[in-house]
Amino acid sequence: MPDRPSASDESTLLRWMRLEIGRINDGIVSERKRLSRLLAEEHPSSVTKGGSRYDFDRDVLLHLERALPGELQRRLRLPILFYFDSTVPDSFFLADEAAVQALQHLGEISTLRRMQGGRLWIAKPLVYAVMNRYPTVMQVVMG
Repeated sequence: MPDRPSASDESTLLRWMRLEIGRINDGIVSERKRLSRLLAEEHPSSVTKGGSRYDFDRDVLLHLERALPGELQRRLRLPILFYFDSTVPDSFFLADEAAVQALQHLGEISTLRRMQGGRLWIAKPLVYAVMNRYPTVMQVVMG
């Protein structure tokens, strides 16, 4: 078949990679809700990009309520999203100022850290450790 694209064709490979990344990101919440709103729900949940229900751990939400000031609870949208960029293989970045402030308030990242260019880069091991301490309220987005 001479019209069939080659697997080594860059555009074919890029289309396939975008399709696979889209599948991976199907589990990402499509509507991030404020912490205060999730706490008001009987069963705190949202919907993923793939259309599935995403349940939040109420105990983790209650911990955040106790640990964060009211003003930050009203601004913080969950889940906190860490973004993967293949050009920086050892880190993820945050692009949400309220999320940065929440993690600083929780003592997970230094208060001396500042966003630059709308991003704050955090080493992967630290992100994984934080995600383990606060299950369901953080996700990694593939880019």
